[in-house]
Amino acid sequence: MTYSSSLALNRNRYMTKNKNSVSFNVSRPKIGPISNTILLVVLGCLLGLLYLTQVTKTDTYGYQLNSLQVQQQQLETQKQNLEVSSAQLQALNTVQSSKVSKVMTAVTPSAVVPN
Repeated sequence: MTYSSSLALNRNRYMTKNKNSVSFNVSRPKIGPISNTILLVVLGCLLGLLYLTQVTKTDTYGYQLNSLQVQQQQLETQKQNLEVSSAQLQALNTVQSSKVSKVMTAVTPSAVVPN
């Protein structure tokens, strides 16, 4: 097959006797440039809204975490204070029940020191 015969074959495929050479392709309507721009703006707004909700959730969890950390520090301080008080009370009970404290005599004031 030569080049000229292949061109003739292609022409014959589209143009035949007693037929129109114009053909119409039926296709779906496409989105125009204005509709496309509007659609992109709406999608951008939705993505921005999604981003803002995620950031807000993160901030909310940050505030909750901060308040829980403050509460934890307060409870640790309270625990340390209670441990010190417990040690002091145990020391007093130990001293009062020791052999040395039982041998001691109670001192009563005999007189008031003048100024």
